[in-house]
Amino acid sequence: MHLGMLQTSRADGQIERDGIYGLHWGNPQENPALRWVRDHYLLPYVDPRHSAIEIGPGGGRWTRYMLGFGQLYGIDYHQELLDELARSFRAPHLRLIKNNGTDFPGIADKSIDFLFSFGVFVHLNIDIMESYLGSIRRVLKSTGCAVVQYSDKTKEGARSAGDGFANTTPELVRPIVIRCGNRILEEDTTTLWHSSIIRTSRPSLAYTRTESGPYSLVSISSIGKACDMAERITITNRTYLR
Repeated sequence: MHLGMLQTSRADGQIERDGIYGLHWGNPQENPALRWVRDHYLLPYVDPRHSAIEIGPGGGRWTRYMLGFGQLYGIDYHQELLDELARSFRAPHLRLIKNNGTDFPGIADKSIDFLFSFGVFVHLNIDIMESYLGSIRRVLKSTGCAVVQYSDKTKEGARSAGDGFANTTPELVRPIVIRCGNRILEEDTTTLWHSSIIRTSRPSLAYTRTESGPYSLVSISSIGKACDMAERITITNRTYLR
């Protein structure tokens, strides 16, 4: 699907016009919802002392904000998309890796401080998502975290996308995060109109919610049968932005 979209973008001049493949889906510098994602879930974690991964960087719509990491890995299943990113950015600390679908070849265990993925997991069925989450746990440091956007079929935007968006929901995703040995630090089910965002890390204790800035948090004892331990979770309470 994404290879077809890349070819279409080349043919209709989108890349030449915008300078980066993928900006036609929304520019984080201009779109209020994407600007919130950038400013809350990405920029605060950029640190030249840290290593980071971006899964499915495309043409670099989000990669450009991650170049401040000391080591940055761009991971994709398609070499053509990695080649497109290489045309946009030439940085000695940016390493592009073709994977086998859900793994991180050549990246050591517990070596990554931050992982970000936007526009990839929205297309992944729950079994593939679970495999990826297991791989993410392997490479994250104990102090690291991962931010993943995924399809939320409770929302009209995802339902109207049909088969283009995976049949996932927060109720399906939460248990697999825990089953993969991760904990949920933060969950945003309200900012985006077709998807949700989850921020995870390696394991700890249970689910609680409290007041924190713009976030509305409440105590919960468990999430499905998979959550039989305590975790800390932040739940955003925002109106959808377009």
